[in-house]
Amino acid sequence: DDRVAGRVAEMSKLGTLDHHWILEGGSVEVDGEGTVLTSEQCLLNPNRNPSFSKSQIEEKLCAALGASKVLWLRDGLLNDHTDGHIDTIARYIAPAIIMCMEPKSEADPNAKVLRDIARDLELMTDAKGRKIKVVKIPSVGSLTDEDGRIMPASYLNFYISNSTVIVPTYGSPFDSLAIESIARHFPTRKTVGLSARAILSGGGAFHCITQQLPKGSRE
Repeated sequence: DDRVAGRVAEMSKLGTLDHHWILEGGSVEVDGEGTVLTSEQCLLNPNRNPSFSKSQIEEKLCAALGASKVLWLRDGLLNDHTDGHIDTIARYIAPAIIMCMEPKSEADPNAKVLRDIARDLELMTDAKGRKIKVVKIPSVGSLTDEDGRIMPASYLNFYISNSTVIVPTYGSPFDSLAIESIARHFPTRKTVGLSARAILSGGGAFHCITQQLPKGSRE
């Protein structure tokens, strides 16, 4: 895993920037205009960078990503092995516009966390001083594995390609509604749903297993 980034850069004939601390791609969302979105559960977890304070991590994020402001959410989904990667709980779909999930019933194991996320986002402003507009799509609801354990399934782990948005689906009653909800915000792309349950059983979904390449790089 530690060699993948270097190999992709080599094959694409791109330079690399080395940062000597732990920062997974799925733990940050950026708006391209100076704002970074992340979660405390992930980046402040002692299993990441225990010697760094919150303010030090903010400084490192801004330096690494060319940003000037960090927005912090708190907790991620139940049983999330990534400790709250942001790409499962909140995604930028445009500057100052963030998509999150809302529970469709009280039986949703993440009902409280999802409501807290939406409420916190609505109180935030970005690096340009703009109030965050929150767009809500359905949550997956209760999805369990073969042992009855709640799985951290999320429709927000979609992948945006040049022409298509690939939305992970899980056999949930809310799959179709989630696809339709996401499609409304990507009118210039085709939005399709594909089963991601097998991927999720090993961890993550489509956004977790992809990384975009700069335009003009050799594929």
